[in-house]
This record gives sequence, structure tokens and C-alpha cells, in this order.
Amino acid sequence: MSLDPSSLSANWNYPTAIKFGPGRIAELGSVCKAAGIARPLLVTDAGLAKLPMVAGALRHLADVGLEAKLFCDIMPNPVAANVIAGVGAFKAGGHDGVVALGGGSALDAGKAIAFLSGQSRPIWDFEDVGDNWTRADPRGIAPTVAVPTTAGTGSEVGRVSVITDAATHTKRLIFHPRIMPVAVIGDPALTLGVPPHLTAATGMDALAHCLEAYCAPGFHPMADGIAVEGLRLMRQWLPIAYRDGSSMQARAYMLVAATMGAVAFQKGLGAVHSLSHPIGAMYGTHHGLLNAVLMPYVLAFNRSAIGPKMDVLAQALGLPQQGFDGVAAWIAELCRDLAVPRTLAELGIDDSKAEVIARAALADPTAPTNPVQLEEAAVRALFLQACRGN
Repeated sequence: MSLDPSSLSANWNYPTAIKFGPGRIAELGSVCKAAGIARPLLVTDAGLAKLPMVAGALRHLADVGLEAKLFCDIMPNPVAANVIAGVGAFKAGGHDGVVALGGGSALDAGKAIAFLSGQSRPIWDFEDVGDNWTRADPRGIAPTVAVPTTAGTGSEVGRVSVITDAATHTKRLIFHPRIMPVAVIGDPALTLGVPPHLTAATGMDALAHCLEAYCAPGFHPMADGIAVEGLRLMRQWLPIAYRDGSSMQARAYMLVAATMGAVAFQKGLGAVHSLSHPIGAMYGTHHGLLNAVLMPYVLAFNRSAIGPKMDVLAQALGLPQQGFDGVAAWIAELCRDLAVPRTLAELGIDDSKAEVIARAALADPTAPTNPVQLEEAAVRALFLQACRGN
């Protein structure tokens, strides 16, 4: 059934103010004004900066009387130097807020720039360890308006920014409750131009968020419910978005599902992310694509601990085969349909750094909530399996 695009439009206040629907980018100026932003710094990546949507956003902001400037010096996996340069641009331009427009890299960098714009301590002092977040001066955190252009990370509703430490080749989480954007414009029309391979990679990132959150141990029925509904939406709409990128319905539901994944994973993630974070930092590989390749191997690794949950999930998704085997078969089939490589080796990743990656994966903040307790030897073996396709 085809829906009128207007039926896909709504305002939500969970977990922040969200203006969702095709064409809602036209409200960017009013959303900025409501957030008290008069001189926004528009943060995006270099590739998007060349596209008409960015020029249109800047023109719109100017038309409504907002003095906006562009910052786009961001790597695909943003490093601390990108954030520091962005803070310099923020201060030099006398900005009072950030519009973070783009995929996960632009959103994470934009949020970190707004957060650090009024702090006196270096970025790593706010890593998500213990109560480091209390070091921040909340008065120095500028507001962020997030505009996602891919359906993947869900960073638009996240309280962390994932930034790469170039010195150690690790991804580190910068956390503060007020890093979360004060408002989100979820306009699926902005995702219509995303090519199939990126639709697949970002979509599998969102799927990994929901699947790992659902499998994470602990009692959190709300997160579990959101994760299962996100998976249901992705099962139905990700293949359609991949095959027919012009489907507004598919793009809208995938954008919703990506946001749901980021809400759900406040419960926790697992070894898919524990491994993809250090691999991505070392090799510069797309985070979502790494998650997609690693997912079947991690699912099998966790089998002993997630059987009952897979029984529920297979039934909720209406899979033709029930239980763990049904979920595993669905994931395998989806990866084939989306042309996801079967091994890390196909992404140019070899096994020479297995020891380093295993140790980094164990130290990653997502490791403790994997359903099976992670140990270095097991993580190393898991990485080698994903490299070699065992």
C-alpha cells in the first residue's frame, strides 16, 4: 500500500524534539530560532558540502535572517583535530549554535564541536569513563540542531560523539547528557540520493544497533521493544530502499528505524561494535559496512546466550524459520541481497593486527554488554574467523 507522504509527517518529543517528514528541512530556520541560535555554524563533510542540499540550507538560513557559515573539514571517521579545528571556526565566527547536517561523521563532529565550544579542558578529558562528564561546564555547551542525511547511526538522538584518537588508532566516546541535539529535523527526502551501497552499509549499521541492543543482557523492556520494532521495520523496508532509492516510504521508515536503533542501544551493544570500532579506526573502513560483515560471525559466537531471545524475535518478525536458525538465515540472506562482502579480507583487512585489535576490542566500552563474556583469545579467534570466512 502506498501512503500519502503527508501521513509520514509528525512531531515527536522522544528522546528530544523531532520534526519528521518529507520537506521538513524547510523548517530549519524556525527550529534554529526556537533553540536560540542566531549565528549557526553548519557542520557537514566535504562531500556533502558540494551538494545542492547544503547550499540550499545555507541559503534558507540567510533568507530567514540567520548568519550561518560552513565548516566541512571532517574525515569519514572524524579525528580530534577535526573537532578542534571546528571549535576554532566556531569561536572565530562568533557562532552560538551548530547545525550538524549529514551522516554519522558530520553529526558526531558537529555535536562535539558544540560541546567543546565553551570548555577549557581537552577533548579526551570527557571520554565516557566513570564520571568524566561531570568535568564539563554545562553553560559552555552550545545547542545543536541535527539533520541526518543517512539512515544509519542514529547519532541525531545520541548523548555521545564517536571521535577517533589518531595517536592510538582507537575510537573514543565523548559523553555528556547535553551533547544530545536540542532538535532533530528528520527529512527522508534528504536521503533519496544515497546510493545503494551506502544505503546498505548505513542500514546494516542501524540493524546492528537494534540487534545488539536487543541481545544485550539486562532488564530493559522499553529498549527491547523499540529494538524489535526497529528490526521489523528494517526487515520490511531496507531491501526496498536498497533496490528503489526513490521510494519515500522506504526512506522514511528506514530513517525512523535508524533513530530507534540509537534509542535502543542505551541498553548496550556488543562484540559487533567492540570489533568494528578498532578495525575502523585502524583501517578507515566504513563503520556500517564493518558491522554488516561482522554480524553473522558475532551472532554465531553469541548463540549459547541468546537462544530464547531469538525465539521471540523470529516470531515477532514473522520469519519462515523459527528460533536462532531463522534469525541467522534472515541475516545471511539479507547480507547476500545487499551485496555485503562475506569476509573482512574483502575489505582489505588482513590478520596481521589480530592481537592489537583483540586487545582494543576488549577495552571498548561496548564489550561488557556482549551476551557472552569476552576474553582476548576468543575475540582474537572471532576476528580471524571474520577475516578468513571460517
